[in-house]
Amino acid sequence: MTEAKVTSASPSPLAEFWFYFKQNKGAVIGLCYVTFIVVLALLANVLAPYSPTEQFREFILVPPGTEGFLLGTDGVGRDILSRLMYGARLSLLIGLIIVLISLAMGICLGLFAGYFGGLIDTSIMRISDILQSLPALLLAIALVAVLGPSLMNACFALSLVYLPHYIRLTRASVLAEKNRDYVVSSRVAGANSFRLMFITILPNCLAPLIVQATLGFSNAILDMAALGFLGLGAQPPSPEWGTMLATAREFIQSAWWVVTFPGLAILTTVLAFNLMGDGLRDALDPKLKQ
Repeated sequence: MTEAKVTSASPSPLAEFWFYFKQNKGAVIGLCYVTFIVVLALLANVLAPYSPTEQFREFILVPPGTEGFLLGTDGVGRDILSRLMYGARLSLLIGLIIVLISLAMGICLGLFAGYFGGLIDTSIMRISDILQSLPALLLAIALVAVLGPSLMNACFALSLVYLPHYIRLTRASVLAEKNRDYVVSSRVAGANSFRLMFITILPNCLAPLIVQATLGFSNAILDMAALGFLGLGAQPPSPEWGTMLATAREFIQSAWWVVTFPGLAILTTVLAFNLMGDGLRDALDPKLKQ
């Protein structure tokens, strides 16, 4: 008589991640909303009823629910719904560019600081301290004021502002990993410094960086909207959400919908990314797993 052995296969990393992520209901709601916004942005050409710059002079400041204009029109007769859809594309693209630039630079500088130490570490961290000692939005405003108001200059300024967070997080992770057995074994096997930093150590430092990048995405959207509101980011007639708020200030009392819907778009998108970031933190941080 043979004994049957019952073996349970261990769950895949993706299944394990989803198991912990879905425990946070707010994170699941945030993920669903972010997915909705991304789909809306990608299909703006198909879903938007009008061009974001098309003006209907006979329908200036018509209220929501008017036939043909679900969310009403702005001060020059442009459809707010269409501008919000195209604005989602622009805001998400801006956030992605800012996060990718600051993340890439922060990872490289943090790896060098944590791995080599000494003068390199001291120099990088002192520059990081200087950048982090200044208020983020004020520093971005100062940089854009010097470089000139434009979308690309605003992206560069915000990327520089967020850089210290990624440097510090990467450096801390490298310091915790670089003396572990698997790194020492790779060094003894003859791996050079570049391979040790980017192939051996970096993959084990990605979890906190992914969480920070998700939270940084929401901050990038919010700060870019603030710069656009101040006239230092995207310039009219660009359908960027902050710029839409800036051009609608004079209609706050007479046409509430012109200000309310772009503000709600910024609020809900930033909230959704923050909720999703909390869920990622719970799912990726082993200390928070039950």
